[in-house]
Amino acid sequence: NTNKKSRRKDMFYTGATWLRGTPLISAITSVCASSFLLFGYDNGVMSGVVISSYWLDAMGNPSTIIVSTITALYDVGAVFGAVAAAFTTEQLGRKRSLLLGSFIVVIGSILMGTCVERIQMMVGRIVTGVGIGYLMSTAPVYQSEICQPSQRGWQICIQVSMMLFGLMISYFMNYGLYFHPGDIQWRFPLLFQILFAIYIIVVTTFLPESPRWLMWHRPSNNEGPEVLSRLRNRPMDDSMVVEEKTGILEAIRIESQEEGTWMDLFRDGGTKADKRFYLALGIQFMQQLSGINIVTYYAPTLFTESLGMTQERSLLMGSFLQVWYLLASFLTWYIIDIVGRRRLFITMALGMCIVLILEGACVAINNWASNIAAVVFVFAFESCFTWGWMATVWLYSPEVLPLKIRAKGAALAAAADFVGNFLVVEITPPALQNIGYKTYIIFAIFNLVNALIVFLFYPETMGLPLESVDLIFIHPDEDTDLSSSKNKSFYQQLQWWVVPKSWEMVRSQKITGNSRLIREDFVDDNGNERISANNSGDAEGKISNTQRDDDVARFDHIA
Repeated sequence: NTNKKSRRKDMFYTGATWLRGTPLISAITSVCASSFLLFGYDNGVMSGVVISSYWLDAMGNPSTIIVSTITALYDVGAVFGAVAAAFTTEQLGRKRSLLLGSFIVVIGSILMGTCVERIQMMVGRIVTGVGIGYLMSTAPVYQSEICQPSQRGWQICIQVSMMLFGLMISYFMNYGLYFHPGDIQWRFPLLFQILFAIYIIVVTTFLPESPRWLMWHRPSNNEGPEVLSRLRNRPMDDSMVVEEKTGILEAIRIESQEEGTWMDLFRDGGTKADKRFYLALGIQFMQQLSGINIVTYYAPTLFTESLGMTQERSLLMGSFLQVWYLLASFLTWYIIDIVGRRRLFITMALGMCIVLILEGACVAINNWASNIAAVVFVFAFESCFTWGWMATVWLYSPEVLPLKIRAKGAALAAAADFVGNFLVVEITPPALQNIGYKTYIIFAIFNLVNALIVFLFYPETMGLPLESVDLIFIHPDEDTDLSSSKNKSFYQQLQWWVVPKSWEMVRSQKITGNSRLIREDFVDDNGNERISANNSGDAEGKISNTQRDDDVARFDHIA
């Protein structure tokens, strides 16, 4: 019996051994993408539910404030789920965390779809949010740990596009059920998302745990290298597998030494860890202040109350809006590593500011021509958001955070996103009802402020190795000793030099054409020059010692 239990436990961690190579990676990608799809679907499904007369009757015809609270409780649950994942994911593993999040979503969906009173709906929204918080904190980590580094940026864009696909499904679901009177209008959409969660549960059962997690937490069982060889579809003694295994073990060694506490989120630590944590929190919170969830959650409400459309037409227009949202997201796949993060943040925030001012003006004028223009501006707003503030935000937070607080900081940054989401969803309906077009002007001002904050404080990270981002925040004339931080000048505290320095490093990175030159080959964790014996003159296209000296000199000049 003991041997059987041990074998079953081993099979849980290694998954179905007949899955290898591309089919295995595709299965893992489908699970992670389904997590994002579920997130998008759950974001959009309430847009049609809250305007259904049958749902309103079942909820006792609640006030606008109660409706917005019921909708926003989902984000309260998501905050708790994301924070809980920060504490438990490393202990449970990626696979168990995905299963746990999916089971919680199933329970929450059943509570919502079968509810007979308002309290049950509220509890269901919170429980579903907790499950989504778990999935959204775990899926990106799992995906990044099984993919090769060159694939990670693309994977984030793919997953965000799948989130928009889920959003589109929910809108068309609401439109189709509009023609079916009765409680099915709102019960079926809320229960339908169970299928996505069940898919994640079933497929995840056959998947292996992350090889990185296995090598860290179960090093004696040799399961990590076995899973890695299956992911790369090569024998365990293949040079590529051995090299990647060695790199993972080295990273584990470094990370175990650098693992930070929760208090390290608020300490300088010599690399401005606290300020970088605030940057990650800020960019995720500012994403919600852009006003995107005015459109995501309340597009049909916006079309009916602000533009005077019928319920049927508003649902159809909302569905077309999400189709455009999805199509527009594909452009981000191409421009995110060409234009850069800062340029996308700033230009698209200014674009959203202009569009929202025009939208508010059209709503204030309120005639046939202005209403047509208002619809066009809603489409333009979603374009600006998905090009500049969708995938880019989810990519930027882990890029800017230092190694020792990356996991905790990224989880709390996601929680900040959900907090902002809650606030926007909570205030939007009463704002539209009470101050009308001025709501759009308020969010236009938020976008202008967002652009200014990014312009002043947010460095560029495009193309930089994660470790080299540390060097952006170290001023050459600054004492990095934490004890002297109180004596630093106002100029040094604000770090105006971070932004231009980051651009210099990005340009240097393009010149060298090798993402490992700057940090991994030449600079140790303290920013000192380091020439690795393992990297001098091997046969993998490394540069000569003379060229290396030239590049070190160039980097020293930049840094």
